[in-house]
Amino acid sequence: MRPATPGTGQRPRSWFRRLYGAGPAHAVLMTAGFAFAGYLLTRILGASHPGWLLLWFVGAIVLHDLIFLPLYSALDRVLTSGRRGEVSAPQGPTWVNHVRVPAVISGVLLLVTFPLVLRLSDHAYATASGLHESVYLMRWLLVTAGLFAVSAVLYVVRRARWRRRAQ
Repeated sequence: MRPATPGTGQRPRSWFRRLYGAGPAHAVLMTAGFAFAGYLLTRILGASHPGWLLLWFVGAIVLHDLIFLPLYSALDRVLTSGRRGEVSAPQGPTWVNHVRVPAVISGVLLLVTFPLVLRLSDHAYATASGLHESVYLMRWLLVTAGLFAVSAVLYVVRRARWRRRAQ
C-alpha cells in the first residue's frame, strides 16, 4: 500500500484509476460480465427466433417503464413519507430497508418464476421435469415469508445493538 499524499490523507491515484475511473479489479469484472452476457446472448439467439427475443425485450422495457417503475416508486414513497421531515438526532436503524430488500428479492423471484407460480406454463414443463407446477406457489410464499422473517430478525438485532451503543 502506498503512503498517503501529504496534506490530503488519501493515497495518490494510480495512472489506471485516473484513466479508467476505477480500479483494475473493476475493469476485469466488468469485462468478464460483458463477455458472459454476450455468450449467453449468442446461446439464446441460437436457440430461439430473434424476433421473439426482441419482442420479449420490448415488452420487458414497456412493462418496466410504464407499469412497474411508477408502481414501486409510489410504494417506496408511501414507505418513506413519514421520515421526510426528520432532521433531529439519529434514531438508529430504520425499518424501510428491512422491507425493501425482501420485497425486491421476492419480486424478482416472482418475475423469474411467474409462469410456474401462477400455473401458466404448458404441459411440456411437467413432462420434461417430472414436477407439477402446483407446488411453486406455496414454495414462493414460503421463501417470501422466510425472507421477511430473516429481515425482521436482523432489524430487531440491529435495533437492540444500536440501543445498547446509545446508552
